[in-house]
Amino acid sequence: MTVVKYEQTGEVGIVTLNRPHAHNAINPEMTVRLSALWQRLRADETVRAIVVTGAGEEAFCAGADLKESIPLMSGARRPQTEWDRQVLADLPSAWHAILREFDVEKPVIAAINGFAVAGGMELLLATDMRVACAEARFGLQEVRWGLFPAGGSTARLPVQVPYAFAMEVLLTGDLFSAERAFQVGLVNHVVPRAGLMDKALDLARKVSANGPYAVRQVRRSARECIGRPVADALRLESELAAGIYATKDAQEGPRAFAERRRPNFVGA
Repeated sequence: MTVVKYEQTGEVGIVTLNRPHAHNAINPEMTVRLSALWQRLRADETVRAIVVTGAGEEAFCAGADLKESIPLMSGARRPQTEWDRQVLADLPSAWHAILREFDVEKPVIAAINGFAVAGGMELLLATDMRVACAEARFGLQEVRWGLFPAGGSTARLPVQVPYAFAMEVLLTGDLFSAERAFQVGLVNHVVPRAGLMDKALDLARKVSANGPYAVRQVRRSARECIGRPVADALRLESELAAGIYATKDAQEGPRAFAERRRPNFVGA
């Protein structure tokens, strides 16, 4: 059984964390395979949007495997497999599995099919849009076990939801519901489980139908402007926008609108 499944439908890539028996916890093999897959998807020009989800009906991802990954990284467990050795040989790249310090440079949509805790929640914090089933639960419980949520939680969560709510999540370790996640703006939609992938794929297809270079640069601008002084943010926005208006797609879009047809974007 492969621990990470990948398929492509049209211009949308679908990544599935596939360890349902372990709540899709990230073990060394999944770490290596996910990191490599994200790199491949960044380079694949046929993929314009990505959906990431978990196998089964219990968990999106329970974070790092407490029996395999955490003891390995803390030194409490000696490497036993080639996957263990690959992780230890390049620890900075291990973070790429949950998109910490690695940008796939394409819109990523999380389809949250169950618990998203610890590293699983950190992975969704790195995505651009999120759809959750009504049964989903969220949380960062590291402090309960004397650990630090170092996969981007303290950097990303306080700027994505109200500060006081972020601190409650980070410091209590309590889980919260999909409805609460929607109320604070952490997820875009809460849907019945049966419609989860349909909704996520609908968003991905809408994104992939748009000008791919424009989408990439708009996404880049929105992400990189966060935290910058307004003047610097506007300067960056202007620089990125100027590059768009010099492309063939910027000519094709208005032409297609005038001719009442769908644009034929080429990504340049």
